[in-house]
Amino acid sequence: MTRMSRARVARRIAAGAAYGGGGVGLIGAAVVGLVLAEVRLARRHVGNGSGGRVPVADGVYGHAYDIPGEPPLRLTMLGDSTAAGQGVHRAGQTPGALLASGLAAVAERPVELRNVAVPGARSDDLDRQVALVLSAPTPVPDICVIMVGANDVTHRMHPTRSVRHLSAAVRRLRTAGAEVVVGTCPDLGTIEPVQQPLRWLARRASRQLAAAQTIGVVEQGGRTVSLGDLLGPEFEANPRELFGPDNYHPSAEGYATAAMAVLPTVCAALGLWPAEEERPDVSRREGFLPVARAAAEAASEAGTEVTAAMPTGPRGPWALLKRRRRRRVPEAEPATPSL
Repeated sequence: MTRMSRARVARRIAAGAAYGGGGVGLIGAAVVGLVLAEVRLARRHVGNGSGGRVPVADGVYGHAYDIPGEPPLRLTMLGDSTAAGQGVHRAGQTPGALLASGLAAVAERPVELRNVAVPGARSDDLDRQVALVLSAPTPVPDICVIMVGANDVTHRMHPTRSVRHLSAAVRRLRTAGAEVVVGTCPDLGTIEPVQQPLRWLARRASRQLAAAQTIGVVEQGGRTVSLGDLLGPEFEANPRELFGPDNYHPSAEGYATAAMAVLPTVCAALGLWPAEEERPDVSRREGFLPVARAAAEAASEAGTEVTAAMPTGPRGPWALLKRRRRRRVPEAEPATPSL
């Protein structure tokens, strides 16, 4: 699928999510039987994103930056097993802990992490997760990071429904005053045991959903970072190192790679990134594009950020596409439990 056709499909899915239409399916009915057979075969070798122990990483990071009387920044993770950190053994290896430590180092301020993500969750669970976040007695988070979409694809949730739930979650969090960064659907075509033709179909479905997610999130005032095949080359070159023991979830090195891509956008959303890097860099192919085209570009190149940039014009909403330089994430030290 070309980027232009992916942009058109993503626009139709996002429009269906916004206005209640049916949109388009992730895969044609003619190949459903074949895909289901391949899925059953693949599931003998990999998990479905649920089950397994997840380290508890909640707490305060960056105590070296304590300032009397100044509260810590508040970071909340929502989504599925990727956001929860399934597949690693230590709390400091989870993406939430890595992002909290990295954010503390950039802001020179402690960061309080709360993680409400659930292994196996699909986008329709975000309604419950957001309610949990907003009903807490603690202040609204300064920033929320959502990672979701893989289980929507593997469980064949209709993409318009998936995007509708994600858009609603972003809207509720933004209305409450939180900044929101979404790591869009990863490329399931990189999962080692998945064979053709399922690998090709999984890649196509993943990128299609990621592009539609980007449109929905940006229109609600959030930012996205394409996870896409961010780990694809590393997975193919050394899958045993970057996949966890179940060959489905990332290892500690894999989560660190993903956190390095997301951290700059988290910092930028909070106004902590250098001002000179906020201007589009033509040499890095950054710039202003119609949001659907920006979404398609991002889905094709992992680590790409998309954020709203201009009012709606004759060609629809516009967005700024950024390929930020990844920042090395410091190793997370044990957190102090929140009170």
